[in-house]
Amino acid sequence: MFKGSLVALATPFDSDNRVDFASLKALIDFHVDAGTNGLVVAGTTGEAATMNRDEHTELVAKAVEFAAGRLPVIAGTGSNSTRQTINMSLSVAAAADIDAFLVVVPYYNKPMQEGIFQHFKAIADAVPKPVMMYNVPGRTVADMQAETVARLATHENIFGLKEATGDIGRLQEILALVKDDSFMLYSGDDFTALEFLEQGGDGIVTVSGNVVPAAIAQLCKLVRDGRIDEARTLDKTLQPLNDALFVESNPIPVKWALHQMGLMPRHLRLPMTEFSQQHHEQMRAALATAGVKLEDAA
Repeated sequence: MFKGSLVALATPFDSDNRVDFASLKALIDFHVDAGTNGLVVAGTTGEAATMNRDEHTELVAKAVEFAAGRLPVIAGTGSNSTRQTINMSLSVAAAADIDAFLVVVPYYNKPMQEGIFQHFKAIADAVPKPVMMYNVPGRTVADMQAETVARLATHENIFGLKEATGDIGRLQEILALVKDDSFMLYSGDDFTALEFLEQGGDGIVTVSGNVVPAAIAQLCKLVRDGRIDEARTLDKTLQPLNDALFVESNPIPVKWALHQMGLMPRHLRLPMTEFSQQHHEQMRAALATAGVKLEDAA
């Protein structure tokens, strides 16, 4: 399926809080040129939670149009309602020839493990494209356990998991229980992504890749090629950036960084607010360490 660097794409908004499609196209071209292996559109980093259905569907459709087959597009469609997730997924699939869905563990409801299992099974049974599950208990509260992952890994329309606990022990639990080598495992935590790859992961769904796409794609390739020392050296230059990108809630810092790079307006939708001035110098220093050149942006 998908391997390497899958960037959780930030969504550009204009000064009227509408999706800025010109910036979106330029951003996708930027990722194609940098060697990004795929895009995850309308996820957490893309502020999908602030969009209505029409906006959400149009965003994904435009991303597929602009990607023009040059790299795969995975559409975030998850919510805390099984029915709503199915309906959104069907709406998106009718509007755009996406490659897969990203579906998060239901948030706020706090389902039991059986509820999580039934949620993903019902969605996978209903949608026309393969599903990547997404476990991020820091945002959802509910935490999909390794045993539940293993049960779902046998579903023919579920191809993988974005695991964002940052716990490499959890990866090892999953690897011990899932016997199908075709089931793909992706790190959803940039801080521990290298170790995740070293321990058997297949790729990264990355926030940092918005800013340093070529470096994250290269990190994945170095691990695949067995050049671990080079990967670790590269990773050291990226860790200060990881720190800076999560000093406030994602996507606040990454959108500020992308604005400084001249890649998009800096606007966010409430309840996200402007990146605090006190962190600007930390971000600038981290970007410099990662080799990112900035425009003279305000």
